[in-house]
Amino acid sequence: MNHTRVIELFGVPTSATDAEKSILICPHRMLGNGMIFMDCIHLLRLHEPGNELHKIPQIEIPGGSVDYFLASVRNDQVVDFVGIEIQTLDTTGTVWPDRQQFLQASGLNNLDDFDMSKTFGMNWKMTAKTILVQLHHKIETFESLAKHLVLVHQDVLLEYMMRQFKFDHIGSAKLGHSLHFHAYNFRLGARDAPKLRLSSRHSTDADGMSTALGLQAKANVELSNIVAKLEDKITADTLLRI
Repeated sequence: MNHTRVIELFGVPTSATDAEKSILICPHRMLGNGMIFMDCIHLLRLHEPGNELHKIPQIEIPGGSVDYFLASVRNDQVVDFVGIEIQTLDTTGTVWPDRQQFLQASGLNNLDDFDMSKTFGMNWKMTAKTILVQLHHKIETFESLAKHLVLVHQDVLLEYMMRQFKFDHIGSAKLGHSLHFHAYNFRLGARDAPKLRLSSRHSTDADGMSTALGLQAKANVELSNIVAKLEDKITADTLLRI
């Protein structure tokens, strides 16, 4: 199986200028040297020098399980935290025929016949839809607690989501947003060593996630009631004059 064939299987055009771009399947490849956690420290608004930082896996919350929590801890007490979800690409089909073809081309004999009509590829649609729906379920919990949830993923997956879902309202990252998208690229660097790099940051909130999925945002009745009462009392006499 040559390099070009691998790229085609992974869904990356061979005409791409960065043809060495890799599509990650195993989420552990994202953990690397801890970069994805370091890139979330700024979202710990109550973190102070001297606090310990802990990465805690698999915590259940209303809406599902979160892959990791980055927690700021002082005197063994959590003072702040950020939720971190890691999403790589899922696969569909089977890679076995390509494996057999590679071994045969390498000169290995006595291999069983293989059916090259069986295909293998990246399950872009299901991967993107599944993670966005999961985020939609979980973000309300984080938003109600005034905390942040971060999706760590590859830039190619973000590009796909931007094409297939309504993402035009999701702009550059803002600290006031509850949901953040940290997109990374994973490319060959010096001496052909793969290296993880932060590519871009975007953010939105629970309503923004509803819009991205084409859903109607839930009405915030309590907020609407307060706004209505305020608007009823606005007069020329309530205008603040300095």
